[in-house]
Amino acid sequence: MNARILIVCSEAVPLVKTGGLADVVTSLARTLRRRGIDATLMMPGYPAALEQARNLEEAGLLPDLPGGPGRLLHGAMPDCGTPVLLLGTPGFERRIANPYVDERGEEFADNAQCFGALAHAAVAVCRGKTALAPPHVVHANDWHAGLIPALLRAHRVVDVGSLFTIHNLAFQGNFPVDCAPGLGIPQHMLGPDGMEFWGRLSFLKAGIRYADRISTVSDTYASEILTPRFGHGLDGLLNERRRALLAIRNGVDTDTWNPADDALIVRNFTLSDPRGKSSCKRELQTLFGLPPDPFAPILAVGSRITHQKMADVALESLPVVLRRYARAQLIVLGRGERRYEQGFSGLMECFPERVAVHIGYDEKRAHALHAGADMLLHGSRFEPFGLTPLYSMRYGTIPIASRVGGIVDTVADARLSGAPPDGASGILFDGEEPDAMTAAVSRAFALYENPSEWHPIQCNAMSADFSWSQPVEKYIAAYREIAASDVRELFVAQPEMPDADIPEYKTA
Repeated sequence: MNARILIVCSEAVPLVKTGGLADVVTSLARTLRRRGIDATLMMPGYPAALEQARNLEEAGLLPDLPGGPGRLLHGAMPDCGTPVLLLGTPGFERRIANPYVDERGEEFADNAQCFGALAHAAVAVCRGKTALAPPHVVHANDWHAGLIPALLRAHRVVDVGSLFTIHNLAFQGNFPVDCAPGLGIPQHMLGPDGMEFWGRLSFLKAGIRYADRISTVSDTYASEILTPRFGHGLDGLLNERRRALLAIRNGVDTDTWNPADDALIVRNFTLSDPRGKSSCKRELQTLFGLPPDPFAPILAVGSRITHQKMADVALESLPVVLRRYARAQLIVLGRGERRYEQGFSGLMECFPERVAVHIGYDEKRAHALHAGADMLLHGSRFEPFGLTPLYSMRYGTIPIASRVGGIVDTVADARLSGAPPDGASGILFDGEEPDAMTAAVSRAFALYENPSEWHPIQCNAMSADFSWSQPVEKYIAAYREIAASDVRELFVAQPEMPDADIPEYKTA
């Protein structure tokens, strides 16, 4: 028998993706299975997920979920065969464009019911109420799965451990308290010592309060969220539970993000043979409609276009940069808040043939961006981990990023003046002022113009190891601690297996 883990999340690549969470949970599940842990992903049955998942079979009918009945479908991911459980409900099946907000950008009115149903369905699996073998540990991710630890307590499920991972503390899933009865939440869990948060019902607080262990995705962010500045009102509770709080950094899917054999880029390249990067640069310029110029430094922005990601600061800084460096090109890929999207689109009019903006996201453009750009601007007011800069580093694209959260743990600063220190892999800046961002970008351009300084930074970036090899060991150790005593011996990481040798997820 293998240790069984149920990873519950709101999205997973390639089924549905709005951000880094989708990348993380899929690559974690795949890595766990390669190490002998029987990991299954569970997520909502959005239309896109139902369309793409393979070999779907009914695994259980659940008549009493919040908002109405649902059914569980068991199948496999289309690309890697990782087992996936999809919860089909009328609410989830209506979510076509975005899992969380409607076409006006407003949160769906039934978010509490829908994600409450996801939590109840996961607990039904844990209680053996479906055709699937119950897991030994359930791993809930972000507020969308935050009710799971509370419901395990409410149903007195003592043989399934719970780990709750905070990927972004700012998104909390706060709803009116009067929706609690419809979500099956006992009255004794609704006070300030339970899941009540400033007069609201908080899914995120429920996960923090009731999980056996809490984790977050970088060492620095684990320290930051204990402070009022980054704690978003939950620093008091997190300090109360700090002995249960773990820092386990994310990993990069080194199969997907690998310039040596990336099928989505025009020409592969490696650290020892980087010639293909110039072809990728030309392809990026062509893809985004800019004039090909091998000598133009390309600054990329590839992230959510939001206040958190300093879109407002970038819109003040970048015109200064573009005027100062007449040959520089800017390429923007992402979506977010409408006013900032319009601001970036306006830059194309101000700087024709030097700025290209694509509002939206697709994997081909994302891979082309990382492979072809020279540097990546990644401002952020807070950053739990920061996958995007690590993707860029894999391709020799140097990150220019805020000195916050997981960025501090992963990007070695070349500093704003003087010779870059040994090991430097990017440029960091402090604060939220446009001048600070402009200074950091200017430093990157100055280094770019000096190949003897730029190339070592590229080498350091491309050779950094951010694979899952170390984080997965920490996750397995955490699962072992919270599993029932009679199955803890199952949680031993085996040597990595090829995908063909990974066992199937077993039904009961």
